[in-house]
Amino acid sequence: MAVVKPFRGLRPPRAIAKDLACLPYDVMNTEEATRMAKGKECSLLHITRSEIDLPAETDTHSEEVYNKSVENFGKWQKKGWLVQDEKPRFYIYAQTMKGSTQYGIVGCASVDDYLNGVIKKHELTRPDKEQDRMVHIRVNNANMEPVFFTYPAVKEIDDIVNRIVSTEKPEYDFVAEDGFGHHFWVVKNPVTNKLIENLFAEKVPCTYVADGHHRTAAAALVGKEKREMKPSYNGTEEFNFFLAVHFPDNQLRIIDYNRTIKDLNGLAPQELITRLGSGFIIEEKGSRIYKPKKLHNFSMYIDGKWYSLTAKEGTYDDNDPIGVLDVTILTTQILSPVLDIQDLRRSKRIDFIGGIRGLGELKKRVDSGEMKVAFALYPVSMKQLITIADSGNIMPPKSTWFEPKLRSGLVIHLLS
Repeated sequence: MAVVKPFRGLRPPRAIAKDLACLPYDVMNTEEATRMAKGKECSLLHITRSEIDLPAETDTHSEEVYNKSVENFGKWQKKGWLVQDEKPRFYIYAQTMKGSTQYGIVGCASVDDYLNGVIKKHELTRPDKEQDRMVHIRVNNANMEPVFFTYPAVKEIDDIVNRIVSTEKPEYDFVAEDGFGHHFWVVKNPVTNKLIENLFAEKVPCTYVADGHHRTAAAALVGKEKREMKPSYNGTEEFNFFLAVHFPDNQLRIIDYNRTIKDLNGLAPQELITRLGSGFIIEEKGSRIYKPKKLHNFSMYIDGKWYSLTAKEGTYDDNDPIGVLDVTILTTQILSPVLDIQDLRRSKRIDFIGGIRGLGELKKRVDSGEMKVAFALYPVSMKQLITIADSGNIMPPKSTWFEPKLRSGLVIHLLS
């Protein structure tokens, strides 16, 4: 069963929470981080993307950058911009997007659960990206940014959350610059905290990484590393746990994750369309944006026109948890055999665009000449994600996109 425990969170005072909180480090580049932190002296980006406080030519993975992060983290605490709670607690973090709100339990996940497979994954990670965050966690001795987990919904946990959010005033409550609402409650009653911990231990057999596979791996591996440095550890030390927000699966919705391609592998647009006819029913839709209507239906934008592509029966396997995915069909029927893109994780000829940016972004990229063709996919379902994770399989790269992104800085977990 899953271990999820309360902890003594390091948090900002209410008055500066909106300015201190920021998007995760990996959804922006240095220039974007600099722009986001402008006018926000206390922004956590000065810690998570500390290169913004150094000369523009500074290598983002240099020792200088990590040292600046540690310096700023200490400064934030001395200034009272981050203050630690006196007692271990759970927290409730809710996000509102387009009138819909999802409620998560902020608590510490277990390094053991990650190592033993109780925390289930659906994506591969890249060692270089793991190493960067491992260094950041190691030098600051803290989990700065939570990871995004989901779990099979439990009515008793839902009831506790509903009672708290309907009767207590949130500690933080603001709308970020992207229009998404963020609401945060501190669970102060020790009996309630213990009840939440027990409910996870008794009723949640496993949890799932929804978003943040690299941050999850980095946090767990640093915990494992600290154990090896202290063979006498007893399992209760804070480094045995890491920061996660746990959302019930019935509140989450996965957004489409689309593809744009830089060239047509030597084909003319009409030649590509003809080649695709062997595996797809193709309908021209004209200049108006076309969005996929169901599983196995794709939209393609090329040469100023939108097309509907529906995979023909027999070209996919609905009984295969990976083969049924539209990202798999696109790869095996188009990207690999026709466009000769063999490694989605490393190819420089493909780019991935989250559906939150809209299909107009695909059109823009192609019309500009930067890209030659774009494909929009029907989103993966939560059921598909869980089935794949349960079966021990791995999704193709860039299969899922979750919104809203968790704001970093509302609470931090110290490893000692």
